[in-house]
Amino acid sequence: MSTTHFGFEKVDESEKAQRVRGVFDSVASRYDVMNDLMSVGLHRAWKAYTVMVANVGEGSRVLDIAGGTGDLALAFSKKVGATGQVVHTDINEAMLSTGRDRLLDAGVALPTLVCDAEKLPFPDDHFDVVTVAFGLRNMTRKDIALKEMNRVLKPRGKLLVLEFSKIAKPLTKAYDWYSFNVLPRLGKLVAGDDASYRYLAESIRMHPSQEELKTLMKEGGFGHVDYHNMTGGIAALHVGIKC
Repeated sequence: MSTTHFGFEKVDESEKAQRVRGVFDSVASRYDVMNDLMSVGLHRAWKAYTVMVANVGEGSRVLDIAGGTGDLALAFSKKVGATGQVVHTDINEAMLSTGRDRLLDAGVALPTLVCDAEKLPFPDDHFDVVTVAFGLRNMTRKDIALKEMNRVLKPRGKLLVLEFSKIAKPLTKAYDWYSFNVLPRLGKLVAGDDASYRYLAESIRMHPSQEELKTLMKEGGFGHVDYHNMTGGIAALHVGIKC
């Protein structure tokens, strides 16, 4: 049996998806509040930049993977218009349900379905843009997921991966202190769950660096890959073009 990382812990590959599902089942109802608190609202700017770089227009087809509470799906729905399509997906039903309700409250009804990024239920060459925000690091087999994202993109289509990344070295000590001391306590206070936010801090450290993820995307079939560091490398937006 192959193993993978669940935070700093090594687990069988078959266990990871279930463990991750437990994390997000636990925090779904307070996910947006915690995002604002732990990033001091910066996640909104990172996502706005992602939407800008996607550069979608009227009639575009967009697949939002690990779409969670629907931030990107809502933003893209305003760009693609009545002739376009945004498909909102997540492997976690609790997160997806929270996102669907939030979208409906905003007056937006989108195709919403539970699906695994490693086995996307969509045809080849279908979407203009695929996005995954803060979800890739939780996937068991990132290489397979990236190949699936490539498969469903049209030629010249664009993949945008927004993810926590490797912070600039001068900021490492302060960032580590915040991640392993403040973040779990904040999770306990606001979401009643310190363990899930300890996992978050650990999973960020186990995620590939900017250059490593760039290489992984190229191996997944993307002919051109670039990345943009944000807030000193706390997050990075990787952009891959299917050639």
